[in-house]
Amino acid sequence: MFHGSLFKFTSAKNPAESFSHMRRLTENLKSSVMALLGSGEVTSAVLETRTEDIRELILDELGEFGENAYPQIFRRVRYAKDVQGLWYMRGSVMTVLAAMHGETAAREKIARISDKFKGLLPRGLSSRPSPLSS
Repeated sequence: MFHGSLFKFTSAKNPAESFSHMRRLTENLKSSVMALLGSGEVTSAVLETRTEDIRELILDELGEFGENAYPQIFRRVRYAKDVQGLWYMRGSVMTVLAAMHGETAAREKIARISDKFKGLLPRGLSSRPSPLSS
């Protein structure tokens, strides 16, 4: 163990397990930085983490009212198999949020949700600014 620093290093019981854990941490850190900079591929671990973060954000926005009043949409979000599935659910989520909060607030919430998809979708699925919005 190393004392007197912000970091504590301990010897692992299984060196292979320790190496694997460090490799995953390094991959996740590298992918996160590259994704933030807008370059490079997102690893499957980062994709999975960010997909679950998006899913939780959407479910939180739907809340208990959405779960009770729109159970089918709530389940489709909960069990969407990938980030593209969540992306395509935005229209249905917009309908529920508009019923809950009004269209203006729902649009703001959907915009915030849509921002979380940056760097995760194929180029053709990304949101583009509409010439109709001001």
